[in-house]
Amino acid sequence: MRPPLTYGLTFTAALASTFMLVACGKPPGGPPAAQGMPEVGVVSVQPQRVAITAELPGRTAPFLIADVRPQVGGIVKARQFREGSDVKAGETLYQIDPATYKATYDSNVAALAKAQASLTTTRLKAERYKELVAIKAVSQQDYDDAAASLGQGEADVASARANVETSRINLAYARIDAPISGRIGKSTVTPGALVTASQSTALATIQQLDPIYVDVTQSSAAMLQLKQAMARGDLQKSGANAAKVRLLLEDGSAYPLEGKLEFSDVTVDQNTGAITLRAVFPNPKADLLPGMYVRAVLQEGVKEQALMVPQQAVSRDSTGKPTAYVVDAQHKLQRRVLETERAIGDQWLVRSGLQAGDQLVVDGQQRAAPGVEVKTVQWNPKSKPGTETTAKAALPSPGTTAD
Repeated sequence: MRPPLTYGLTFTAALASTFMLVACGKPPGGPPAAQGMPEVGVVSVQPQRVAITAELPGRTAPFLIADVRPQVGGIVKARQFREGSDVKAGETLYQIDPATYKATYDSNVAALAKAQASLTTTRLKAERYKELVAIKAVSQQDYDDAAASLGQGEADVASARANVETSRINLAYARIDAPISGRIGKSTVTPGALVTASQSTALATIQQLDPIYVDVTQSSAAMLQLKQAMARGDLQKSGANAAKVRLLLEDGSAYPLEGKLEFSDVTVDQNTGAITLRAVFPNPKADLLPGMYVRAVLQEGVKEQALMVPQQAVSRDSTGKPTAYVVDAQHKLQRRVLETERAIGDQWLVRSGLQAGDQLVVDGQQRAAPGVEVKTVQWNPKSKPGTETTAKAALPSPGTTAD
């Protein structure tokens, strides 16, 4: 029989051993804990066909524009249109008092009749003298004078006819018609105002809004880069879609109708280093007004083997370079330095740093470090980073304690 002291020492040693095992997270008789491995959401990087677009700033411009100015002077008797309305080509806009022009026209018509009557007499005389000079009944000088008078009479008739036409044109100019169809703006004169021929101030302005032009600018450097990418084979031509243009309005909304690229200017602006591109858009409801700021989306080309990655998978290091984590075959993290070209929607177009088939870490980068072994799950684009899956990986499993 052992003394009581011996039993006490044995119990104390056993209890101490049990506490040490629990503190190390290894309860007696249990398997080693393997619940501390981080869990990350990954996607498999796969090449895809991507249309490369450029979003360029620009402004709208009328398809046709005409300033209405008088071609004769006078008092405006009437304005025959409503400001802000649509007018047709040839429609009368203003009426200038035609009284003086009508009088001039009538006078010139009378002068023409007089010249024609005089010409008839002169022609008959010249014809008679032509017969008489043949039989020596009149002198050659008399015949020559009659022939000269006939030529002068014909010239007088031609001059009088030209004066009639001029006065007719001026009389017609007293009625100012619309040179083009479109929407007319405000009038700068009212009935009773005095206007002069070819004055600098326009009476009104007409603009054709359907269709409508959109003039955008692109830097010459960007155009050179595009041509170099085409030459290297990085981009392919867009084919039939190259001429199609989409439009974003000032409030960020998309214009519902698609436009077409008309031409590219051949001159670079020396002040801005930009080239002007012009597109034409249908505008049946006049939603686009001249002078509006817009952004045109042009399709530059197609990249056949593009690597697109979610933007949240890419971060920046201390030097500002884009980086991302991938999971290798041993389920360990590798840190890659990327080279990105541009953002397309919520994704980055990656030029280098990734390969097809790489397991890219999209969710769980906050616990990522090179060489760390991780457990991977397929990333769901609808889930948010740091949700339940990530949170569970950060918590110790029940019945274990930290070393």
